[in-house]
Amino acid sequence: MLSELIQLSFDKIMQTRSYTVVVLKGQGKKFAIYTDPAIGRNLQIFLTGAEKARPLTHDLISYIFRGYEIRIKQVVINDIQDTTYFARLFLEQDAGGRRHIVEIDARPSDCITLALMNNAPVFCTREVLEKTLAIEEE
Repeated sequence: MLSELIQLSFDKIMQTRSYTVVVLKGQGKKFAIYTDPAIGRNLQIFLTGAEKARPLTHDLISYIFRGYEIRIKQVVINDIQDTTYFARLFLEQDAGGRRHIVEIDARPSDCITLALMNNAPVFCTREVLEKTLAIEEE
C-alpha cells in the first residue's frame, strides 16, 4: 500500500556546538530533525550564500549530478524509529532517450541539504508526520 505524501517546507536551522536542528513544516505542523553540527554548518553556508574556500561534500555531489545530468526528483522522509528519521533520495536521469529513476537510502539531513541546493521537493509520509512531535515557537 502506498503512503500519502505530504510536501514539507524548510522553516529554519538552529545550531549549537553539539548539534544542529533543522525545522520543517508540513500541513501547519512544525517538527525538528537533529543532526551533526558539520551538516548544519554546510547548510548554513549554503543558505547564507557565504564564500567557501573549497567545495564541500554536498557541493561535490551536486556537481557530479549535474555532470551526469542527474536531477533530484524528490526526497521522502519515510520512517521514524524512536528519534531517528529515515529518508529516500529519488534521482532521475534521462540517458539515450530512456528515463532512469533510482531510489537511495540516505540520511534526512543530507537529503534535505541536497534538495535545498537543487530546488527539489521534500516530502514525508502521513505516518511520519503523525508520529513527529510538533514544536511550538514563542
